[in-house]
Amino acid sequence: MQDNNQELFPLVDEEGRVIGKATRGECHDGSKPLHPVVHLHVFDAEGRLYLQQRPLWKDIQPGKWDTAVGGHVDYGEEIADALRREVREELGIEDFIPEFLLRYVFESERERELVHVYKTAYEGEIRPSAELDGGRFWTLGEIRDAIGKGVLTPNFEQEIKRILNSKF
Repeated sequence: MQDNNQELFPLVDEEGRVIGKATRGECHDGSKPLHPVVHLHVFDAEGRLYLQQRPLWKDIQPGKWDTAVGGHVDYGEEIADALRREVREELGIEDFIPEFLLRYVFESERERELVHVYKTAYEGEIRPSAELDGGRFWTLGEIRDAIGKGVLTPNFEQEIKRILNSKF
């Protein structure tokens, strides 16, 4: 399995306005056109946070633990629709209430993303898809202990620090 490098993503300005389009391959080739993504943090009743393990075949951060749901917005797709699609595809969750937390620009050596971050409380069954190498709920203490040790994606580490400091 591998990512479809011909998949079309919208290109956006820092306010989220669509200004063009590019393929996944172009967005991840180091030229860094800004493209939107959605993230969902899934909490259980005990306050634990669900993390997914990225499969080894992914082109970005293979094998590391990451946000429960993270995915690209397709060209022509609304943010809310992309969030629901990604949650359904990655975790098999249909019925959830997303709460918007923040939006920011994330930049790595390969790409720039306009990240739309949401959270939800969820007690139902989670069925990770074949797109993932599974997942599990982590305590916030476990997450704090893993930060900086190469276990979590750098993007997740930066994002969880922002979220924990914002007192959701």
